[in-house]
Amino acid sequence: MLSAVTGSILTSLLVTPLDVVRVRLQSQGNGPTPSPNPNIPRGSTLPLTPAFTNLPPNLGISSCCREVFWVNNNAAYCVAAAPSTSTITNTAVLSSQTCVAEEAQSKTFTSTFDGLRKIARNEGPKTLWRGLSPTLVMAVPANVIYFAGYDWMRYSPASPFKKMGINDGYAPLVAGSAARILAAIAVAPIEMFRTRMQASSTSGGPTGYFRETMTDMRGMIRQNGLGTMWTGLTLTLWRDVPFSAVYWWGYEYGRNVLTDRRERNRGRSRMDGWDPDRLKLRTRSRSREDHMATLVDSFIAGASSGAVAAFITTPFDVGKTRQQVVRHATEAGKASAAKTLPEDLAMPRFLWHIFKEQGMSGLFKGWAARCLKVAPACAIMISSYELGKKMAGTVNVQRDGRLSSD
Repeated sequence: MLSAVTGSILTSLLVTPLDVVRVRLQSQGNGPTPSPNPNIPRGSTLPLTPAFTNLPPNLGISSCCREVFWVNNNAAYCVAAAPSTSTITNTAVLSSQTCVAEEAQSKTFTSTFDGLRKIARNEGPKTLWRGLSPTLVMAVPANVIYFAGYDWMRYSPASPFKKMGINDGYAPLVAGSAARILAAIAVAPIEMFRTRMQASSTSGGPTGYFRETMTDMRGMIRQNGLGTMWTGLTLTLWRDVPFSAVYWWGYEYGRNVLTDRRERNRGRSRMDGWDPDRLKLRTRSRSREDHMATLVDSFIAGASSGAVAAFITTPFDVGKTRQQVVRHATEAGKASAAKTLPEDLAMPRFLWHIFKEQGMSGLFKGWAARCLKVAPACAIMISSYELGKKMAGTVNVQRDGRLSSD
């Protein structure tokens, strides 16, 4: 438990900025095709003013050209007040439209590093750690359940999977999936709060976006009941369960390869396969490793397996994020409940909708930010966990030796 808590804190501090960018990338939509505007010079690199069609009747008109309205968190509708005098020059009109275009451009990210740069420049560097508090509140219990649960289901003689006689080659997939289901159910409400907080572009400081998110969540609970806090859990499980299965299988496979290579370098026989005797030999070899070898092996295996698993499951992550962020307008009563959203579709149909609308690039939107976040997160988390377990085991052995001598 202490190892999992330590790894959770280190991981959260490092990867929260990448998580903020990932949420923004996945929740921003492709706005309507802009129509040509004669007031903007041909060849300008600024985005053209969009055609304002099918706007909600309650959108309103801003009194400042810097105000940008986002419709359903999905379209970059920029609405500026009309000139107050009929004698305004074409230069003033162009300036007004230009600053609107710049505002929209500052909120549209084209890549992970573009998102990091624009968020830090336009909203302040602290925004990159938005949602850190709920991330820590979520990560600590989730990782304790996840890692301790995995270890127990994977290795304990009392594990139901041991009693079922599941082949050891498939045990990481089954134990990892079961542990993730338990952890996801426990922290789903906190994850929803964190996702909405990170997606918010409110400029009122930490108090502003925290208060806005709390207000939205309270309205959602009043309207739809407490069960709505687990909205998106199905998609979360669709993402996390296969991720955990691939991750743990890849991690144990990677650790085995590294352990076998070290044994070969020592002149010992190679230990291939999943034979129980070979497993015992690997376990014995790892128990004799120094702390640095444990740290390096688990870091490499965790980063590699995490990156592969993150890429494979990115479409499910896109679906989960869009469902939680885009649907909150309807759930909080901000939009008509009668309006049918694509996010209301079942997961396979929703992902098919994204594919038809945006192609493979839509399904894998934010994959770079996700892999850049998940790979080091997995590496830091699993290496901290394994190193903590090894250090605790050393302390326990020394304690047992003292007790025996007494």
